[in-house]
This record gives sequence, C-alpha cells and structure tokens, in this order.
Amino acid sequence: MPAAASTPAPSRAALFIAFALVYLIWGSTYLVMKFAVASMPPLLMAGTRYGLAGGLLYGYMRWRGEPAPTWRGWGFAAIIGLCLLGFGNGGVTLGVQYLPSGITALLVATVPMFLAVLGWLSGVSPRPNKWVTLGLGAGMVGMYLLAAHTSATAVKVPGHALLGLGCVLVASLVWAVGSLYAKNHQPAPSPFASGGMQMLCGGAAMLVVGLVRGEASGFELAQVTAKSWMAYAYLVTFGSIVAFTAYIWLLRAVEPALAGTYAFVNPVVAVLLGWAFAGESLSLEMLGGAALIVLAVVLVVLGGRRKT
Repeated sequence: MPAAASTPAPSRAALFIAFALVYLIWGSTYLVMKFAVASMPPLLMAGTRYGLAGGLLYGYMRWRGEPAPTWRGWGFAAIIGLCLLGFGNGGVTLGVQYLPSGITALLVATVPMFLAVLGWLSGVSPRPNKWVTLGLGAGMVGMYLLAAHTSATAVKVPGHALLGLGCVLVASLVWAVGSLYAKNHQPAPSPFASGGMQMLCGGAAMLVVGLVRGEASGFELAQVTAKSWMAYAYLVTFGSIVAFTAYIWLLRAVEPALAGTYAFVNPVVAVLLGWAFAGESLSLEMLGGAALIVLAVVLVVLGGRRKT
C-alpha cells in the first residue's frame, strides 16, 4: 500500500475538544442506553439510532460536496462498522440490560488492554513491557472480582449477569479489532463521511440481527415512554453523531491505544451517574475490581507509550 500523504499535525485545542467529547459523552451513554432499552427492543433501538445518525451525517457531507466513496471504501466501512458498532455497541446494548451501567462501563475499560495485546500480535505495537504486562495481570484480576460479585439490576430481564458480562467483554474485544483495522483503512478522506458510512453499515447489521431475534414481534411504538424517547434522541445526536465522529477522527490523529484512553474517564462518569440517577451501588469487592481495572488501563496505556 503506498504511503499516505503527510497531513498537518492536529492542534492541541482540537485534540482536547475531541478527547473531552469522547470522555464525557460516552461516559454518560451507558446510563442513557439503560433508559432507552427500558421500553425499546435493544438492537432495534441501537440499529435505528446509528442508521438515523449515519444517514444524517453522510447525507450532510455529500450535500456539502464530499465526493462519493468508492466500493472499496464502502467495504472498509462495512468491516469497521460491523466491528465497532454491530458487535461493539450492539454487544454493550445487550449487556446493559443485565448489568448496572457503571459495571458495563468498567468492563468496556478493557478495550485498551485488548488494543495492547492485539496491537503487539499484529505488529502494530511493540511487545508489552513489564508495566504493560503488570497492567494486563491487574485487569484480569479486576475482571474476575467484577464477574464473581456482580449482582445485576436488570431493566427488563432479571439475572443472567454472566450473559451480560460475556456480551460486553466480546463487544470490547471486537471493538479493539475494529479500532486497529480502522487505523490504516479509511473509508473516505473525511472522517465525518467515514463516520456516517460506518454508522449506516453498523446500524443495518444491528437491525438485521434484531429482526432475526424477533425484537419486532409484539412491539408497538405506543409502549415507548417519554424517558426512553429523550434517551434515544440524546444517543442519536450526542452519542452517535458527535462522540463517535470525534473517536473516528482521533483514530487518525493519535495512536489507537491513546484513543482508547476514554476508558480512563468513562467508568467514573458512568458510575457517578448510575449512583445519582439510577440508584446503582457497588460492593467492596466490586469497587476493588473497578480500581484494578482502572489501574490496569493506566499501566497499559502509559506503560506502552513510545518514547520520543
């Protein structure tokens, strides 16, 4: 593949704004998703959310004069959208039915650890040093503590905490795969057009799976509460168009593991919001597991940064 043309380095202000959007907005979406799926089918909610957001963003960019992407570009968008959204966000949307939103966010904090390991195995990143290895070990212990002591407060389906844990961990793994792939496979020159294309493809995949699961059977729009509609609107505008586009831009501007540092802040935001607005609580063992996961992310990301 020919080397890409050099582009100006992004400004510190642009990086600060992009990271702040990803950190804070995505930290709030775990609780908001919980509100949305309280009266909406999970995958149909997520699929229409990204389909609508992607259609608006892509349509706007084409209206602004963005050239039509190639079929090769659509192929890249389909793969990335399936990994980041179909498996990634779709798995988290299913998992949040069975888990408190704060626990869900803490499990998603494993993404930088997956990025470190997969980046090394694929040759994108160097071999993990002692700090990264220590962080990976701490993360495994933290995940065990969470898995062993989670008492899920589900929205619609009681119990099945292990199912929720499995959904979120698989989603995090596939999200990491998609993030690494997206680093060198750009669907379109514009990150905004790329984001719209990926949301359209990922949203379509979730809609198909949701229909196959029978989520439309017996569902009526009249049963959706006002709270769920407000949550849905927030997820479409801020969670999808704003934050996801910022993340796609960061994947081009910085190292994948550095873009994954949203896992530092997202759990803190999610736990605080879950405690304040949903009555969620954490046991001492779960707090210990949460602390280990956050420590693990710090060690993996900071320990794995290349010296310049």
